[in-house]
Amino acid sequence: MKAPMDDNGKLKCSIEYTLKKIGGKWKTVILWHLSVDGTLRYNALRNLLPGISHKVLSQQLKELEEDGFIIRFQYDTVPPKVEYSITDMGKTLMPILEQMHKWGTTYGDLEP
Repeated sequence: MKAPMDDNGKLKCSIEYTLKKIGGKWKTVILWHLSVDGTLRYNALRNLLPGISHKVLSQQLKELEEDGFIIRFQYDTVPPKVEYSITDMGKTLMPILEQMHKWGTTYGDLEP
């Protein structure tokens, strides 16, 4: 069976597409926290992700919002208040993230 190709001769792969949308070091962790912990403000998210830079967190949140996985809600207050929540589409990823969590819990201590 030949792999499907797009109009440019590139492989069409559902796994590649999924990784393009949620791949990277932080997107899945952000989605996990928004699903498990609920709506969070920017600084609360940053505190849950030790080692992430402001630039990277902002970019990851922007991409997740553009792809419809999270909602950004800005209140008209001074100082500005912004909250992030997972969308229904984002929640569809939870079975995948739960399996990743389960696998990591089971095998995470077995690193050589």
